Amino acid sequence: MRYEKNMLTSEIYCELRKNVKWFERPKTDVEKIIDNSIYTITVFDEDLPVGMGRLIGDGVYFVIVDVVVKPDYQKKGIGRNIVNMITDYVRCECKAGSSYTVQLIAEQGKEGFYEKLGFKNIPNEFCGSGMLKVIHK
Repeated sequence: MRYEKNMLTSEIYCELRKNVKWFERPKTDVEKIIDNSIYTITVFDEDLPVGMGRLIGDGVYFVIVDVVVKPDYQKKGIGRNIVNMITDYVRCECKAGSSYTVQLIAEQGKEGFYEKLGFKNIPNEFCGSGMLKVIHK
């Protein structure tokens, strides 16, 4: 497996989302998504894209989004490597004396995967429930 930093394309993004049956986004949205990512990881098996993950945020608060691994490649450590590479990026960006936050919204049933990587389920002793609002047009 080859892990490439900041090489995610709109074509790969759309293909990988389709492989896990996530809804399709308009091309203009996908281009904006890629352009506004702080950091991306794309995973290849030779030339075949098999996984991705993105980091978005403002430089202090970060959100991991679009962690996708093709079904035939799941349970091989690829997703774990993607998340670890993204959190390592944030760790390197974190200045001495600062505290940065990395958040995500797990797909239903995938919470345990992220808990093994050090993420805490919310609500917890520090945070209330995570919340989400989707706006459709």
